[in-house]
Amino acid sequence: MPRQTEIPTIPTVHEALDLLTVDQLKPLVALLPTQERPTRKGDLVELVEHHLSGERLRALWEQLDDTQKLAVAETIYADESVFNPARFRARYGELPVFGTKKDRWGDRENPGLLRLFLYRAHRYNDGASVVPEDLKQHLLRFVPKPSSPSLTSTDELPEPFELAEKAYEWQEGDEGITLIMGKRAYQMPRQQPTVKTVTHQLPLVRRDTERAAQQDLQTVLRLIDQGKIAVSEKTFHASSAAVEEIASLLRDGDFYEPLPKQKEWEQEIGPIKAFAWPLLVQAAKLAELHGKKLALTKAGRHALGAPPAETLRLIWQRWLKSKLLDEFHRINAIKGQHGQGKRAMTAVEGRRTVIAEALKQCPVGSWVMVDDFFRFMIAAGFSFEVTHEPWDLYIADPQYGSLGYEGYHDWEILQGRYALCLLFEYAATLGMIDVAYVNPAGVRRDFRAMWGTDDIEFLSRYDGLIYVRLNPLGAYGLGLATEYEPSQIEARAQLTVLPSLQINVSGGALSPDETLLLETYAEKEADTVWRLDREKAIAAVESGNHIAELREFLQTRDEQPLPETVESFVITTERRARALHKKGPALLVECADAEIADLIAHHAHTKKFCQRAGEQHLVVWAEAEEPLRKALHSLGYGMPRV
Repeated sequence: MPRQTEIPTIPTVHEALDLLTVDQLKPLVALLPTQERPTRKGDLVELVEHHLSGERLRALWEQLDDTQKLAVAETIYADESVFNPARFRARYGELPVFGTKKDRWGDRENPGLLRLFLYRAHRYNDGASVVPEDLKQHLLRFVPKPSSPSLTSTDELPEPFELAEKAYEWQEGDEGITLIMGKRAYQMPRQQPTVKTVTHQLPLVRRDTERAAQQDLQTVLRLIDQGKIAVSEKTFHASSAAVEEIASLLRDGDFYEPLPKQKEWEQEIGPIKAFAWPLLVQAAKLAELHGKKLALTKAGRHALGAPPAETLRLIWQRWLKSKLLDEFHRINAIKGQHGQGKRAMTAVEGRRTVIAEALKQCPVGSWVMVDDFFRFMIAAGFSFEVTHEPWDLYIADPQYGSLGYEGYHDWEILQGRYALCLLFEYAATLGMIDVAYVNPAGVRRDFRAMWGTDDIEFLSRYDGLIYVRLNPLGAYGLGLATEYEPSQIEARAQLTVLPSLQINVSGGALSPDETLLLETYAEKEADTVWRLDREKAIAAVESGNHIAELREFLQTRDEQPLPETVESFVITTERRARALHKKGPALLVECADAEIADLIAHHAHTKKFCQRAGEQHLVVWAEAEEPLRKALHSLGYGMPRV
């Protein structure tokens, strides 16, 4: 069972003080504006209570510094009267001073003035700090409510992105010793190095995703229609060959170009958009597994002719609830997510919903730095968990590399990496956010102190995501806008459609989805020459395609009206492809002789269940088999079941 987190509460100041010992109460009394120094616990408690009421309380609050005042305000106006250090640091960049440490190990504290307002919830626990409920009511009378967290944004991206990191320099001639760690050898000097900060300027890649997503959707649907996307029956992930095929046809390609590994231990970034698309269309029920390949559903065929923005919004809404994939599985460096660890993983729907709600707070059309977005999420209380038990997760080794150790399961490691994947691989693929990114190697160094990370340069392939921008399509998909005005996707090629049914391409290359559309209805005769093919066109209409899309495609790319022969081709194909209708399964029944066949085909009790088919045969609707048997029995005939 998941661990339940108990919310600490303290009803009264008296109870909070009663948890303290005499030695802990005396330093609190020393903070009060009084010369009284009682020695008995009851007297100490009474004296502190006396000063935490009326104008004396306000006078004490006025002595707090600005950060301490904010700590009190944030706590008493929170849903629970508990100080949240993570949210406070995310919003204000620092923590308030509670006191000073008595010894170098930091086990004991000399309390500061803030400890008269925020008390430890348990006698033997250094964890949560709480404002007692009665004290909270007094403070609410004069402590102003803090403003809501704000999200920093910018209209312009920096060029290039500056990445600062520490560099270590040693004096020449200090050979030191050789240290083997993992698969690498390090030369360690005997003396302390000089530490410097080095700033690297990295090229920032910007991708505006709205148009690409709308075209890529059509490309993927047509690939599925042509039976070119094979998926695993177990994981529903597309095969490597299918992923490569998708990546080669995406409008702007995948986010990263595939690069060959220079060394065996090097990490590969791998596909992002090309990996996501097959899962997205399955989650939206636009495609389903038939055999080993995806096939379009009725909804998928409808999407071929529907406004892409509506389909993309539908996909996003259904992805939020889908269980096809836990995006955290894509953080390959973190192991232990299956088996025992799987039971402790939280529901993906809850995580996605929180991030989607936070995304709604982003200004449409402005760039937001991902780290600022994360800080805003923490400060504004957009909280979620990836696992109830981080000890089950690990890097390299389940014992030494367990994420249960302090500092190994911080927000940036678990929640942050999950959010990076959802934003980069799914929201950006669907065209809801524009992205600006760099190569992920060395960008996020928050995992460097963790055991087993010496051989990896990035914890996730999404570590290079630096900025996101909510665009109009994203606002529409998130429900922030009721309508979406699509920008026209510029046609890159012009067509000349001839009476001979030949199509000549000029003025530019066809886009991938345009090529796939022509492949559905025509044969390619040369690099720039196609010819409409009756057999392929009929097969396409039989499969549920609408040939009207072909007419529209040709009309919008040819300055001249379509030739009559082409119009006739479209009309005739539509009529002939639908000339016959499959009504359902039937049985072919052979009678002993022609006389019996004639009797059954014309008798009042049986003729409504069958039709004559040749001299001795009858055709019977499958659902009419049992009624026919009963009617045959009344005539004195039978039909063996085997």
